Amino acid sequence: MIEYRELFKAFRFLVEVENGGVSVAAFAQFSGVKMEVQTLQARAGNDARGVQDYIPVMTRFSPVTLSKGVVGDNEFLDWLFSAAAGSESGPSGSNLRRTINVVALDERGRRGVTWSLKNAMPIGYELAPMDGGRSAVLSESLTFAITGMERITHPSADSAR
Repeated sequence: MIEYRELFKAFRFLVEVENGGVSVAAFAQFSGVKMEVQTLQARAGNDARGVQDYIPVMTRFSPVTLSKGVVGDNEFLDWLFSAAAGSESGPSGSNLRRTINVVALDERGRRGVTWSLKNAMPIGYELAPMDGGRSAVLSESLTFAITGMERITHPSADSAR
């Protein structure tokens, strides 16, 4: 039987729950990373030229999606589903927001850039169509609402020499 950890080697984005450092899922596609800063235009009181400046007011982060992948950790999957309504009640999760890290791997499987998604809350899960007549790997997609993000670059092993 093939372990999920072995399947992870075929993907380019690993998902880790912060402070755990353990890969809980792997995906081929990562999309939706977008930050927008809403601004107001106003003239500073000491601006003699009368030029309007931009003042940041509110920041919005778009939902991010990881697709064409597989979740290999049951506890992580339970957390994903805890955000949804149950058959008799609303969401069961008391800690719906977590920081998750999406780690890009290079062609040799080495860690590259990491996107740390702050206060990620699961808002979507999709299982790709399955066909019993074909030999295909199970494919899942996850969508998260986030309230912050950090992009972390890791020095390459070549530059550390």
